[in-house]
Amino acid sequence: MSAPPRPQPLSGRSRHDAEADTAAADPAADPAAGPAGAEPMEHRQILKALSGLLLGMFVAILSSTVVSNALPVILAELGGNQAGYTWVITASLLATTVSVPIWGKLADLYSKKMLVQTSLVIFTVASAVAGFSVNVEMLIVCRVFQGLGAGGLTALAQVIIAAMIPPRERGRYAGYIGATFALATVSGPLIGGVLTEHVSWHATFYVGVPFALAAFFVLRRTLNLPVVRREVSIDYAGALLLAAGTSLLLVWVSLAGKNFPWASWETALMVPGSVVLLVAMVLVERRAAEPIIPLRLFRERTIVLSAIASLFTGVALFGATIFLSQYFQLARGATPTMSGIYTLPLIVGLALSSTFSGRLITRTGRWKRWLVLGSVMLTAGSAAMATIGYDTAYWLVGVYMAVIGAGVGMMLQNLVLAVQNIVAATDLGTASSFIAFTRTLGGSIGVAALGAILGHQVTGYVKSGLAGLGVGAPGGSGLAGGGIPDLSALPGPVADVVQSAYGDGVADLFLVSAPAALVALVLVLFIKEQELRTTND
Repeated sequence: MSAPPRPQPLSGRSRHDAEADTAAADPAADPAAGPAGAEPMEHRQILKALSGLLLGMFVAILSSTVVSNALPVILAELGGNQAGYTWVITASLLATTVSVPIWGKLADLYSKKMLVQTSLVIFTVASAVAGFSVNVEMLIVCRVFQGLGAGGLTALAQVIIAAMIPPRERGRYAGYIGATFALATVSGPLIGGVLTEHVSWHATFYVGVPFALAAFFVLRRTLNLPVVRREVSIDYAGALLLAAGTSLLLVWVSLAGKNFPWASWETALMVPGSVVLLVAMVLVERRAAEPIIPLRLFRERTIVLSAIASLFTGVALFGATIFLSQYFQLARGATPTMSGIYTLPLIVGLALSSTFSGRLITRTGRWKRWLVLGSVMLTAGSAAMATIGYDTAYWLVGVYMAVIGAGVGMMLQNLVLAVQNIVAATDLGTASSFIAFTRTLGGSIGVAALGAILGHQVTGYVKSGLAGLGVGAPGGSGLAGGGIPDLSALPGPVADVVQSAYGDGVADLFLVSAPAALVALVLVLFIKEQELRTTND
């Protein structure tokens, strides 16, 4: 066994950064002829460098989850309906989806520290302005800018961690990422619930600002990655075509079957239009000097399978669990605060499984078994959630959520790890963000499609239930127009109908997410396991 490596100063230098500096000093230098790899950083040094990054991730997740349980109250006050609920979520996910690969490519070209600070500023300003929203449209616009900032934090977190830590050791730190995710996800709904009930829903958008300022200054002091200086060419045409094609597809998914029939002239224009735009993007990428998504990535089976598996995982995860706040508040009559507490089993399952599996991956170097097990648990948990109703015993719902959380904890980081383990250092940012892109794309499709399904199902269940009672929708309740109802303002029998409708409607969503998780499982089975590298070569 070789002697332990000599500690290096806190710089977080990866081979990619060393090669970039070499290229800047000598344009004729061959990047592949660089050193054997930068010396590993000590555990203490890595934790210090990660502190600001994890705080930035905490801000992004907190600002998203703190609003989740307030949305039914927000939409009820602003006069929104189920479509508004869906678009408030979809707008952020859509912006995140289209911006993630762009942030990832920029991370291969410019200062990662500057980029992560920029994304943090965008996210913080958008969150603060969102608190002043006076209508649903203003809130949706603010959510778009939140998504742009979140896209940067999502992509750059993976890139920076990969730049500092070799693949074999990365599992050890997956626990810290999982713990950060769990803490922000647990505290967000609780804080949001308390603020919504006792202060105002506006305050849920302001609470993350102090944390964001702290993250900005901690990043400034602790994240010391070298700046890449070389001649670059940004693929603006590819980025624009990717954003336009993806956006048009997601708009069609969210509106078809609700605002217009599936078989309609709108569909005949939007679907071929999105295909044409994406095909044009591929043609542009073939000629671009610095493509947003290099086509050479698709030659690797692991990358292709991991990307498609991430897409279906995103459908299963975001598409169904994002509506749990509606289930607890509108099907079970919980307050926003209790709604956050009720989701604890899912978060605890995620945190424990990501920490446990990450440490074992570092110890053994084997990661595929955890991907397979996570896919199985996500599929089983989603299928079990399809059986719930508004009166299902909470302990049973809690078990189902814990199984889903455990499955997600084993999948999200490890799908990225599988790809980072095989790509060249120069493609690290692009490849990492590409996996994040497919996951958020799947989530965007899932939220848009399942939001439309939920609105349709709930409307049908409510009409059927009210017809059974021989009554119509009470005036001002919002039920007639598909609005978000206030259970406390409804007569007892009508409230029971609404609760039953939302319980059955949310369960129907898992009938769609479970098959998506099953597809991800099949794809994971075909990923070839390769031994994790012990350096960043």
